[in-house]
Amino acid sequence: MLVSPKIFYKNCYGKYAIAAVNVFTMEQVHGLFRAGEKANAPFIVQMTPVARNYAHPEMLLAMISAATKIYPKATFAIHLDHGTEAHAFDAIASNQFNSVMIDASHDHFETNVQRTKAVVEKAHKYNVVVEAELGVLSGVEDDISVDEQHAKYTQPEEVVEFVNRTHCDSLAVAVGTSHGAYKFSGGQGIQFTILEEIQNRIPNFPIVLHGGSAVNVTEIDRINKSGGQLMAGAAGVDPNEIVKSIEYGVCKINIATDTRLLWTRVHREFFKDSPDLFDPIIPGQTYIEEQEKFILEKFDLFGATGKASQIKSLKII
Repeated sequence: MLVSPKIFYKNCYGKYAIAAVNVFTMEQVHGLFRAGEKANAPFIVQMTPVARNYAHPEMLLAMISAATKIYPKATFAIHLDHGTEAHAFDAIASNQFNSVMIDASHDHFETNVQRTKAVVEKAHKYNVVVEAELGVLSGVEDDISVDEQHAKYTQPEEVVEFVNRTHCDSLAVAVGTSHGAYKFSGGQGIQFTILEEIQNRIPNFPIVLHGGSAVNVTEIDRINKSGGQLMAGAAGVDPNEIVKSIEYGVCKINIATDTRLLWTRVHREFFKDSPDLFDPIIPGQTYIEEQEKFILEKFDLFGATGKASQIKSLKII
């Protein structure tokens, strides 16, 4: 069942969070939808412009469409992640996305407002919700790279003006997370004082946490033992901090790096342990199962398990 993120956020605010998982491949789509149906948990399936370029938008959307038939009890939204105006307008015109993100966070405040407002005006005509971003995260998000020293936290005093002028539906904030596997190099963690001030200034407004992967050290170790050379000090978001952030209005938590690490571990171990095999179905099936298990754990962590029934019971769907 395709549901607007607005409904998700209204139902989950302050109680649980929605997992927003980036997908590139058929195996990732299967694992995500299978987990969503099994856990009776709402989720957001999202794709970046790079994923659309890699697989082609029609291919990705066709896989998602097929998943709705294979897993008919899944409750989800379809979101464009980190788009420009051109990406957002294309997604809106496709009539298959019910959520888009315009990422103008690297621009000056006034430019960010104007670019975001233009997408919102277009999207709202078609009942598509818009996620914006204020503040800059460090790390890497596909082809977006921001040096740690240039990262800046979201300024709470700017938030009210930004939301009021753009009329965006949710806001991604920079509060100490980062894109990619190399997070928290300074050990600062999530800045809850900033989250609290933002919540006080815009109560009940859904906040989005990008860079929400945990980067399990066990996965890093298994990858490196199978021939990988990932940085041993890679770290992600502390699960306890993720849970705590929900109290401060975080409704959507983006996950991408963890699923990529999972893919890497599964395939490196397969080729190391079975050098005589070459059938892609074998590691592919393993990855679907591992992806499902991983997503089920995230649903539990975020408190979303079982919550799809609540959303389905709402008369506004």
